Parts: sequence; structure tokens; C-alpha cells
Amino acid sequence: MPAIPSLGGLRGRANGRANRTVRPPVPVPLSAYVVDCGVYVGGERLPGRWTHTEAVQEVRSRGEGFVWIGLHEPDAHQIQGIAETFGLHELAVEDAVHAHQRPKLERYDDTLFMVFRTVRYVEHDSPTTANEIVESGELMAFLGTDFIITVRHGNHAGLTHLRRELDGNPERLASGPASVLHAIADHVVDHFLDVTDRIEDDIDEMETEVFAPRTRVTSEQIYLMKREILELRRAVAPLATPLRRLSEGYSRLVPAEVHSYFRNVHDHVTTVAERVTAFDELLTTLVDATLGKITLQLNSDMRKITAWAAIIAVPTAIAGIYGMNFDYMPELNWRYGYPVTIAVILGLCLLLYRIFRKNRWL
Repeated sequence: MPAIPSLGGLRGRANGRANRTVRPPVPVPLSAYVVDCGVYVGGERLPGRWTHTEAVQEVRSRGEGFVWIGLHEPDAHQIQGIAETFGLHELAVEDAVHAHQRPKLERYDDTLFMVFRTVRYVEHDSPTTANEIVESGELMAFLGTDFIITVRHGNHAGLTHLRRELDGNPERLASGPASVLHAIADHVVDHFLDVTDRIEDDIDEMETEVFAPRTRVTSEQIYLMKREILELRRAVAPLATPLRRLSEGYSRLVPAEVHSYFRNVHDHVTTVAERVTAFDELLTTLVDATLGKITLQLNSDMRKITAWAAIIAVPTAIAGIYGMNFDYMPELNWRYGYPVTIAVILGLCLLLYRIFRKNRWL
């Protein structure tokens, strides 16, 4: 018989579990989230590596230039120090940390907060078999008089190449941090154009498959494509209003010489939005065409089934009549009754077959 533990032993185990200390999570340094931190004066990037506090102190001690800090998926604790240093609004910081925002432009005191939805085309063998065509992410930007802070969510649409390109163009950066915001907007919209070009090729291929004689494209596959188009529309359509506001002098943080650049980006977004709307309408037409082909095929199959049922009904009826067990029926004792009956059955079946064939039921 197993030994029963004593009450004291049970209490000792319980106290042992209660006295166990829960280890706090290992703090992750801010450098793990900072992609890059640069100081720009007169459009030129100053050499050296900077922390966010050293960078802002350098700019404000000079009285010119700006700081560009890039972050990748920071948590609330890590971004808090940057938020306090640059005076970022807590609501905007919360949006930047948790993401899942629609494209928008908001003004908090002397700071602008702008949200972009980034998209990436997912490579696949065929649009008729792909489960995902568009992958989305988010990019936020805080714009101040002497700083711009970008927060990226997702594993695509990085700004490393864009930063290198701007570092080689001091004249463009001479307009201040607003020029960086324009470059980011232009960069995001250029990706929109690339994705729409690739999707247009996919829709052309799907359209060809839908109207092929023996297509295997189903309405579910077209609905999947419509869902991906909807994902692209959510990134493109809401962005038009923020860009238009920036091009019309919404904030003094955007100099007048940058307004025309935002106007150009707004035109590109409008073009992409029109193309996305056209894609959605075309896919709706393809869905209707696919359903119409299915209905037509169903009607054709029903005609064939009906025609064959009518042909089979002839021998069934004759065999049923002569299968009755009556003593007095015509031709029962006739020598040529069987071959004549078979000939009549074949003749009637052949006649019906030719009639249905002529009327394209078979």
C-alpha cells in the first residue's frame, strides 16, 4: 500500500512552490530595435554613430539640421525613451507600437503622425493556384521641426536603400525632414505601382483561363484574387487624402517647396486607386462569367442526360410490355417476332439519337 504523505509534507511543498521567484523578462536594449540613427546638417549626414539623445542634442546645439531614426517593431517600453526625448504624443506612440492602422495623417501639437500600409507581391507559379498574392505591412512616421522617426512593421519595405539614396543626394535633404517624409511616401507608392503591374499580369492570365474551352478555374479562386485586391485597396485608397492635405499646406512642418512633390505622389496614388478599382470590377465580371459558364455547362449536361434517358426509355417500354405474363398477346408465337422487335428498338433509338444530335443535345 503506497504511503500517504503527511500534512506537513504537503505544506512544505506548497510553501516551496510559493517561494519560487518568477524571473522577469530579459530587457532588450533599444539598439536591437533601432535600424539606423543619423544626423543631417545642410543635407549632409554627419559621420559617426549616434544614440537618439546624442543626435538630438547635436542638432539642437547647432540650431540646424535634423535627426532621422529608423525603428523596427519596437515595444512600448523600448519606444518610451524616444517618445519622451522628442515629445511624441502617447496616442500616436500607442498606434505606432500596436500597428494594424489604416493609412492616415494626424497632427499632435507640433508633430505630424502619418501611417502608410506597405505591400509586397508574393511570387507564385500561377494565380489560379496561389493562396496569397499580396503581403502587407505598416510604416509609421513622426515628423517634427528637427526630426523624423520611422517605425516599420513587417519584414519587407525596408528603408535602407532609400536612406542610402538620400545620403547621396544632399540637395534633396536640404529641405529638412519633410523631404524624407516625401521620399518615404514616394517609395511606398512606387511599390504600389510595381504590385499593380504584377497583379495586372495575373488577372490577364486568369481571364485567359476563364474563357478557355475546358477551364478549371473556379469562382473560389477568383474570390481569392478579389480578397487580395481588397487588401491592396485598403493600403491605397485611404492614402489619397493625407497626401492631398500635405500638398495643400496642411502643416508648417512641410515647406512650400515640398508641396509640389507631394502633389506628384498624390497623382500616382490616384492612378493606382483607379487601377485597383478597375481590377475589382474586372474580377467581378470574371466571377459572373465563371458562374455563367457553370450554369451553361449544367444545362448542357442536363440536356444530354435527358436525351439519353429518352433513348433508353424506348427499349425499356417495349421490353416492359412484352415482359407481361399474359397468355394472349400479339406476336408471341410469331417466328420473326423477336428479330422484328429488336429491329424496331434499334430503329427508334437511332431515330431519337439523330434528332437529339441535330438539335445539339448530344
